[in-house]
Amino acid sequence: MSTENEGTVVPPAPSAPPPPADAPAASAPQGAHPGSAPAAADPYGPPAAQAHPDAGAGESSSAPDPSWPPPPPPSTPAYSGDGGAGHGAAGHGGGGWGAGWGTTHQQPAPKNGRGRGGLVAAVLVAALVAGGLGGGLGYTLARENDSGGSTTVSSSTSGGNVKRDPGTVAAVAAAALPSTVTIEAASSSGEGGTGTGFVFDKQGHIVTNNHVVADAVDGGNLSATFPNGKKYEAEVVGNAQGYDVAVIKLKNAPSDLKPLTLGNSDDVAVGDSTIAIGAPFGLSNTVTTGIISAKNRPVASSDGTGSKASYMSALQTDASINPGNSGGPLLDAQGNVIGINSAIQSTSNGGFGTGQAGSIGLGFAIPINQAKYVAQELIRTGKPVYAKIGASVSLEDTTNGAKITEQGVGGTEPVDPGGPADKAGLKPGDVITKLDDRVIDSGPTLIGEIWTHKPGDEVTLTYERGGKEHTTELTLGSRVGDS
Repeated sequence: MSTENEGTVVPPAPSAPPPPADAPAASAPQGAHPGSAPAAADPYGPPAAQAHPDAGAGESSSAPDPSWPPPPPPSTPAYSGDGGAGHGAAGHGGGGWGAGWGTTHQQPAPKNGRGRGGLVAAVLVAALVAGGLGGGLGYTLARENDSGGSTTVSSSTSGGNVKRDPGTVAAVAAAALPSTVTIEAASSSGEGGTGTGFVFDKQGHIVTNNHVVADAVDGGNLSATFPNGKKYEAEVVGNAQGYDVAVIKLKNAPSDLKPLTLGNSDDVAVGDSTIAIGAPFGLSNTVTTGIISAKNRPVASSDGTGSKASYMSALQTDASINPGNSGGPLLDAQGNVIGINSAIQSTSNGGFGTGQAGSIGLGFAIPINQAKYVAQELIRTGKPVYAKIGASVSLEDTTNGAKITEQGVGGTEPVDPGGPADKAGLKPGDVITKLDDRVIDSGPTLIGEIWTHKPGDEVTLTYERGGKEHTTELTLGSRVGDS
């Protein structure tokens, strides 16, 4: 499946953990020479372009090195409900990015005659939802709605005062909206869009998506507007491309800021109620509702501009999320933040003549437990810290596991000498099938799961070697920064 970034198409995705039976299958990537090594990626290095989901047949290969940058997304595909490429995301137009692999690698080649149809597990390629329209569309729609004569009949009597009990959607929204902001980000050349963010602490830090503020990172303009109309200039404190999380700080922040309460995303259950707040298509302070429709969903997202892509083990919700919602809070029924809305799956290229895709009830949020850790590191040091195993894994479309490649990229070793994987006894050719109790069916899935952990965490890896299953304990290493 593929999703889209605002205004652009999303990169294709490799296979993923077993999704629902009705999940569309991602097509195979485009090809390298038949005899080449499979596309590789270390849960800490940058892979290169991936193929369009609707690409032709073929085999692929290449192995990124176990060093940092994550994989740059492939050329922009366009998603269709029957396996085409997709748009995605709920943010604004910045750059989504990768899963922490090695250096650049060749994109995998598509495979012929696999007969997968649309009923296969796949890593969703989601589009980042940034709102390039800004508030213009919202203003236009509001004006048009008010232009005609009203047909509303006023009642001569009042129904009395309406009481909204705590825990109702209206009560939760009333409490959370004052701590949610609409973010406008623009590069020095004036390009940019809108997104959403929420108050993280009383010092004026606002948490949002990296792709929402990416345009303003190097000398651009950044502002945050509260529902009461008060607008503040802001600056980027730190941004993590891999996690797609960023922290900005208000200049001359007010003294009465009320941080939203953070929940525990590990305790979220499928079926729990959700409330999303954002600025879809520039319509600030919009509230939508839904449920958690899945957990631990492997999602790859990118803005489709050729920048690095991002991988997450996401919370899936059917709350309506559209371009402009990116970076906004996903709340539980008590008003606690359980995730950051980041991407969507879509079947069309948008509405209102904008070329942007809209919601079909498949939205994805970064779990707040992960986002909280990332935000705290960004505030403390200005740089993200990533967990890694120190091995390059294949990005080939497969459901058999994450295979450690036989060779790295640019002459690097597929397993870092002295690194976590090496110390745990892993070797090239090993196929990792589980991380703790999570089934691993592909390299991207492994990367997303590793990034839900912190450096220093001990995990149990199950892997196959020579047809036999083995387990090993591994202590995750760390990598500081995106480069």
